Amino acid sequence: MALDALPVEHIGTLTAATNEVERPFVKRGPYGSKMVATVTSATLSGPKIEAEMIPGVAGGDWVTLLDDGRFSLDVRLSLRTGDGADIYVHYVGLGGPDAEGNTAIRSQPRFETGDERYAWLNSLVCIGMGSTDDNGVTYEIYAIK
Repeated sequence: MALDALPVEHIGTLTAATNEVERPFVKRGPYGSKMVATVTSATLSGPKIEAEMIPGVAGGDWVTLLDDGRFSLDVRLSLRTGDGADIYVHYVGLGGPDAEGNTAIRSQPRFETGDERYAWLNSLVCIGMGSTDDNGVTYEIYAIK
């Protein structure tokens, strides 16, 4: 049966600051042009979760720039909830200019935790609808039901 819409649940808004640290840039390497955007802070805020990046723990976005103006992402973050649960987030995705000239990003976040209170995150299949701004990126994260 074909669907014309996917049933989804809003997990939360993920923001990540990526513009505070210099970005190394390797142009036209053997596997494309690469840039590393250090994530200096991040938050995930939703109906069932409030978490932020753990201070002092590395987070980053390994970007491959494509010849047509698009880019691919490989992002890894460690978040901690207000009640002490640690959550690892990894997502890949594609971005580029949209019809209005803004930057649109589509990602596939995956969450991992060993904390029973947030174990529901481990089995989610998610999509992220994102965009860039002066500070970094913002995504609305949805789980496919």
